[in-house]
Amino acid sequence: MDQHKPPLRERYTFIDYLYYMTLLTIPIFTAFYAISNNATGWLIFYILLCLAATAVIYRFYCSHCPHYTRKGRTTQCMFFWGMPKFFKPRPGPLSLLDKAVAFMAPAVLIIFPLYWLFQQIGLLIIFGLSLIAFLSTIRRNECRRCLYFDCPVNKAPEELKSHENAE
Repeated sequence: MDQHKPPLRERYTFIDYLYYMTLLTIPIFTAFYAISNNATGWLIFYILLCLAATAVIYRFYCSHCPHYTRKGRTTQCMFFWGMPKFFKPRPGPLSLLDKAVAFMAPAVLIIFPLYWLFQQIGLLIIFGLSLIAFLSTIRRNECRRCLYFDCPVNKAPEELKSHENAE
């Protein structure tokens, strides 16, 4: 195989999970800190919002993914390690509703803390740069190797997709 086209990501390890969760905690905890400096009630609300958005993403987006739909009672992917599969697996493409939820839930989590982050420009910069680093890392290292071909942001090369479908 061409050395410039990495193979599809068949499995994740616990180390992969720790790596991506560590990257994700930087913008999350920056937002938590910015909100907590001014409003404990809003921090609690934001934490609950994060939990709810995660559950919604898990249901509407993740339940389609091959890492979720494979056999086993728990998910082992870069975002959810050992998480029980609460929802029925739904292999195949995302519906329009699934896509809207998959876009809107993270957008709400990014937009909500901006009021407090704009009051603390240093934290806003950390939030923005760490979010860009997280998303860029996912895009660069995972989307080009993703085996969920129906994902709207999948960037696996066509020859990998056709090779996988031929098997």
